Amino acid sequence: LRPTTMPNTNIQTGQDWGAVNVGRSSAGRVAVPKTAHGVTRAKAMGILATEKKFGAGGNRSAHTASVNAKKIEESDELKLSKVDKSLSKAIQQARMAKKMTQKDLATRINEKPQVVGEYESGKAVPNGQIIVKMERVLGVKLPRPGKKPAAKLSAAEGAKKGGVVRGGPPKRR
Repeated sequence: LRPTTMPNTNIQTGQDWGAVNVGRSSAGRVAVPKTAHGVTRAKAMGILATEKKFGAGGNRSAHTASVNAKKIEESDELKLSKVDKSLSKAIQQARMAKKMTQKDLATRINEKPQVVGEYESGKAVPNGQIIVKMERVLGVKLPRPGKKPAAKLSAAEGAKKGGVVRGGPPKRR
């Protein structure tokens, strides 16, 4: 028996392991200086020109209030009501009576400690849901902001004004 050899044919497998440059070629590109010394040298040779931009290198515009923003804050239309002093005192007294810290109260009502601090200092914008949570945890009825206790009308007075008497139809004229 004679060993048979396979024919030696050059079969392309589709694998090309050579380096491929996809995108811009480096032929027409100018090398950009990376150091301050390189930039000053390029400026001296006239290859590079730099511009000083107003407010560049900072994020000042995001943190400074513009003139228009100040005008909006000063307008009377957009004034939000703050927590009433009676509410803030009531929260503070009820919390102290339960021997709780602001942090304890905040964790019990699932809010941040800063929120409780704002309510007690009178800086917060009142939120009914937060006040209800505080009432539940502290076990007291807190004074509500903006709601004046309305004088309750008796059934006869309500009927005189043309309203519905509880448990019956409106009175005919």
